[in-house]
Amino acid sequence: MENKLQRIGIFLCECGGNISDVINLSTIHDQIKNWDNVIVAEQNKYLCSQPAQEMIIKSIKEKNIDRVIVACCTPRMHLTTFKNVLDFAGLNQYMLEFVNIREHCSWIHGPQASIVATKKALNLIRGGYERSHELEPLETISEKGSREILVIGGGIAGITSALQLGNLDFKVHLVEQNPSIGGNMSKLTKVFPTLDCAQCILAPKMAEIGRNLNVNLLTYSEVLDITGRPGNFNVKILKKPRYVLKECTSCNDCVNVCPVIVPNEFEEGMAVRHAIYVPFPQAVPATYIIDRDLCFKSDTLACDKCFQACIRQAINFEQLPEIIDLHVGAIIMATGYELYDAKRLTNYGYGIYDNVISMMELERLTSASGPTEGNVTMTGRNIKKIAILLCAGSRDKNHISYCSRICCMYAMKQAFLLKKMLSIDVHIYYTDIRATGKGYEELYWRNQEVGVIFTRGKVADIWKNKNKRLNVIVEDTLTGNVSEEEFDLVALATPMIPSSGLKDLASKIKLSLGEDGFIQERHPKLDPVDSLITGIFACGCALSPKDVRDTVSDALAAASKASLFLKSEFITTNPEKAFVIAELCDGCEICIQTCPSNAITIREEKATIDLFMCTGCSACIPICPKESIDFKNSTTKQIIAQLRGVLTDKEDDEVRIIAFVDKNVGYTGMDFLGLARVDYPENIRIVSIPSTAILGLKHLLYAFMFGADGILMIEGQQDIDEEFSKKRMIEMSRSLTEFGIKRMRIRYSYVPLPVYRKAAELFISFTERIKKFGSLSDEKRTVIKQKILS
Repeated sequence: MENKLQRIGIFLCECGGNISDVINLSTIHDQIKNWDNVIVAEQNKYLCSQPAQEMIIKSIKEKNIDRVIVACCTPRMHLTTFKNVLDFAGLNQYMLEFVNIREHCSWIHGPQASIVATKKALNLIRGGYERSHELEPLETISEKGSREILVIGGGIAGITSALQLGNLDFKVHLVEQNPSIGGNMSKLTKVFPTLDCAQCILAPKMAEIGRNLNVNLLTYSEVLDITGRPGNFNVKILKKPRYVLKECTSCNDCVNVCPVIVPNEFEEGMAVRHAIYVPFPQAVPATYIIDRDLCFKSDTLACDKCFQACIRQAINFEQLPEIIDLHVGAIIMATGYELYDAKRLTNYGYGIYDNVISMMELERLTSASGPTEGNVTMTGRNIKKIAILLCAGSRDKNHISYCSRICCMYAMKQAFLLKKMLSIDVHIYYTDIRATGKGYEELYWRNQEVGVIFTRGKVADIWKNKNKRLNVIVEDTLTGNVSEEEFDLVALATPMIPSSGLKDLASKIKLSLGEDGFIQERHPKLDPVDSLITGIFACGCALSPKDVRDTVSDALAAASKASLFLKSEFITTNPEKAFVIAELCDGCEICIQTCPSNAITIREEKATIDLFMCTGCSACIPICPKESIDFKNSTTKQIIAQLRGVLTDKEDDEVRIIAFVDKNVGYTGMDFLGLARVDYPENIRIVSIPSTAILGLKHLLYAFMFGADGILMIEGQQDIDEEFSKKRMIEMSRSLTEFGIKRMRIRYSYVPLPVYRKAAELFISFTERIKKFGSLSDEKRTVIKQKILS
């Protein structure tokens, strides 16, 4: 479309001062309103508000606007909002250009009014303006999807999601790696702040799972692989053998004759179990399981007493692992948490002194069904005085840096029960008390009323005296006094950490984890249970440490989002994928060899791309010798136009750097830098691309020709990094030397989300390097221009 036919509307957002306090939007407005083809230029305090949206709709209709530019916050927050605005106005939603001047400008270069931030914002908007000339309307396409849903994890989160979806008539596959569902909650006696019976809440839900005809329960199973795409995921499950068949009636005859005794994991090793066992009394399924490692030696049966005792013939030692293939439309990650290993806290004596225990061990001691039937004793000694150490490993840069969030209230629940029910003296040593939920502060008061002693201070050391009691040395941070107190028992409130299998599972499905190792949500406020992959949701402690209430809320939300995603039998795919320009393609098949998702085939001697198979990695584009493959909404023309825009008005002595960033993980990291107000040089211009695999020598040459003095390429997706970008950078850097451009003027880096701050360090160090080189000479830019135009 020719520029003279275009009618552009540009809308600037103040974001309630988040942008306008730093960037002079009035100055920008005065300039952009005079740009060619700009019909409307408006500035608004909150562009996302209903009145502002109506203003945009009105402008589109009355002024016949055919493309819209919004300069505001991150598209991760409001891209859908403004796409819907265009839909309401009757304009194709892909005629929208989104310019991020908050996370990538005002939050980076604020909080004071800044001339350089204003100049940078104008450049970014100019980039969007130039790119908008190349926008084209796109239409989504649909395919039939599966209405079955996979829930990974059988704790309270997974149980809640599965039941909710099952009751909505979805077929649900609930996969749990342990022999029974229930998770960590199954070990609890009561839950805070109301001190309800944990089993009274959980056990009926577990039983309901067993009865719900829409829930296919797969315990003692693990996910081996997940492939496919949103709406049509293919999942491979390994169901491990229990060696006990469904005919088992739980009569316990087999247990009575089993000679093997080992520590019981459910009781935190404080009781024993046999090699054939049921995990705990309320287990679902209630079928027993045989611990193969204890019963078999070199695949030879060591003992068959249980087999002889079973009159139902429910024991089968030859049962084999089973591979189950599932086809699901959505996935809910409810993988839960583990507790940090207290043995790593060497100064507290865990694993050295038998009366230094974890809070979960204390939980089992206070349980009426626990190893001591609710009598808090250790090695036969009655316990009269207990110390509970909060932040044992959390809020500590040497261990876990984040707050585990529930420990304060969990400790208070335990302390209250110990003091009120068993008349045990309890001292709680804390850093800060965090009682932020409904009824939490009240529980704090109740603890003080019954005589629980709170001391603000960090425990320095614990040692056992000659009376076999524990001396705790602590500095009171309120008074500055150092005290030493004697206790019968010390319990450590260690932090919640991601479940051990999460990292491996996330790598299988290319799911991004956060800096803390938990699943990274799409947006912490607007999409708190969506992962960065469409169709995959997360809930509960798979996202971060949470109490039962918040976990259940998450689980219900994830179930709701999954059901909305699959509400139709058809799944719509994003049209932003690679496409073939048929008249240029000669059917050489190089792209077929490159495509990691097998999305490209040859039909009638031309390459054809299956948009549902295509993952949008863009790796096929730069390797095509005929330049016959491009990417919708990130075409070569659009990227070049944006480069031309963000590199305008460059001063002679100015050094400017282009940072190509993949639009998924890498871009999220850039947003996080803004959210954390991490400052980096103002000469960085971020250009979002599908992935760094899209980049070829042509993109780099255009960037240098328009005025770039250095180019950074940042990739956050490991598969793209390993398969494409890392290898291609070497070849491109060699090619640049033919134009007299030093290899050191470009740099590629893999920056996954957990280490997003590395990008700021990279920006700083690379800027220092390019400043030493100085601006690229006009002669070299001329050589590049001649080569491009020849």
